[in-house]
Amino acid sequence: MVSVLALNKLELKNMIDGELVENPVLEEIDESTETIDERAAREGERERSAEEQTAEKPETDPFDEVDFGSYFQDYLDPGYRTGSGIEDDPDRPSFENFLSQPSTLSDHLLWQIGSMAVAPKVRACVELIIGNLNEDGYLTATDAELAEGIAGHPTTNEEVLALVAEGLSLMMQLDPTGIGARDLRECLLWQIEAHRQETALILSRAAEGNGAETAAQALRMLDLAAVIVDLHLPLLQKRDLREISRLTHRTPEMVNEAVEIIRRLDPRPGQRYNSAATRLIEPDVAFVKRDDEYVVVMNEEDLPSLRLNQGYRKLLREKGTERDVREYVKERYRSAIQLLRNIEQRKNTIVRTCESIVRRQQEFLERGVEGLRPMMIKEVAEEIGVHPSTVSRAVANKYVHTPQGVFELRFFFSEGVNGPEGGDLPLVLLKRRVKKLIEEEDPRKPWTDEHLAAELQRQGIQVTRRTVAKYREDMQIPSTHQRRVR
Repeated sequence: MVSVLALNKLELKNMIDGELVENPVLEEIDESTETIDERAAREGERERSAEEQTAEKPETDPFDEVDFGSYFQDYLDPGYRTGSGIEDDPDRPSFENFLSQPSTLSDHLLWQIGSMAVAPKVRACVELIIGNLNEDGYLTATDAELAEGIAGHPTTNEEVLALVAEGLSLMMQLDPTGIGARDLRECLLWQIEAHRQETALILSRAAEGNGAETAAQALRMLDLAAVIVDLHLPLLQKRDLREISRLTHRTPEMVNEAVEIIRRLDPRPGQRYNSAATRLIEPDVAFVKRDDEYVVVMNEEDLPSLRLNQGYRKLLREKGTERDVREYVKERYRSAIQLLRNIEQRKNTIVRTCESIVRRQQEFLERGVEGLRPMMIKEVAEEIGVHPSTVSRAVANKYVHTPQGVFELRFFFSEGVNGPEGGDLPLVLLKRRVKKLIEEEDPRKPWTDEHLAAELQRQGIQVTRRTVAKYREDMQIPSTHQRRVR
């Protein structure tokens, strides 16, 4: 299952539409829904009736004690409406744009590597690993084969293998998590470990109370999920949960909860980036100037407003409800609550990431591309307190409407090179300068890569001939010999 955070707005809408069909306890709020005051009066009467029924019951089910009001009250409130935020903006862009060539898996991974501070040898090793991934995102080459393919590698075999190990370690940090694993077991374990790191971050920031206890319980379930994948994957594939429960010395309920975590993982993480279909672009977010200050506004126009259907709770309260029915309704409620939490978390993560972008890219918003500043994924991740792969998912395949036009969010992330006056110059601007020099060259005597590097150095940009050649090739600009007009 693809992480909700990784979905852009159109993909999220399609997923929500599918969940509305499959999960009966989820429902969309429409304009004909009763008002808040009407609902409040009816809810008060219903709750009083429920308390009377509860007082008569000698036994209670812990699920009945769940305070649904604590889970996204907005979604339970029939008077709530999701605002699009930019639907009234007269300058909002036309959404009649298409991408004929969506980003491939290699594009997505190389972009992430390009926005990290990585040693050249490690970068070359990672690029070699990326070139040996299959369509599912699994690494098909052995360590020995990778070592043979590293150009200019260290002299000793131990150094080569250490470099390969460092490259594989870096792959574990990239999005989608699980890319570069060699088999299903390793792929799932990498994803569980990523979830564990994010949950540990939440736990470290949470004060003592419900939030801390919830995160601690989540960590325990992730640990159990890792044990099941690591040691009992064949039993899991056979759905022999009873035997897993016996071998792990955990209750069936705990095993079921851990298996649900595993079920939400993606066994083929590369597939999402291997679609060649034409995609419609619609910005997920906008950077809007209000009172001389830029703010981040989510574009939620056309996204269904969701709530939990309270009618099904009656089935859980009634004594005569069959056990199978009760278990089904419970499972559907759990799934719906998790979806609502994931949607809200997606929104919060995107907004926090974009607020960090806005703080760092004020000059771009005012002046355009020439004002762009280098910005690293790791820097933003540390600022908002998440794992770097979370930032990668938050910006992947998503677009932003700015005063300078519509841009892909990942456009703002790039490593810097030493530019004029000691400042860093984003790679995107370096590429623009290389391209401009080539466009203005004498076609009978085109610039060589060495001449281009020398001219950029004269302008105060510290860059090597090899770097110029690399980015010229990235822009698919022919070599000097091929550009020469005789």
